Amino acid sequence: MTRSELVAEIAAANPHLLVKDVELIVHTIFEELTQALARGDRIELRGFGAFTVKKRNARAGRNPRTGETVAVDEKVVPFFKAGKELRERVNHAEPKDE
Repeated sequence: MTRSELVAEIAAANPHLLVKDVELIVHTIFEELTQALARGDRIELRGFGAFTVKKRNARAGRNPRTGETVAVDEKVVPFFKAGKELRERVNHAEPKDE
């Protein structure tokens, strides 16, 4: 689901809200989540999951095209762990035909 699809779903479920207001709400939530992760905070959404940041140490990598060894710098990456309720709902969901 893309951001615009999310906005459309929320707007359809809440006809009393203007689409531009829903866009602002979604943008604000994503911005707050991004800022919290940038600060290194943990975000927990009960029934959905938790977002954290993990530190990846510097390492020696390999260029797949040439095979040459390259240095990969240390970095911090976002990490998501699904909550129990989300895992159960996904595992028991009906397969979607595409």
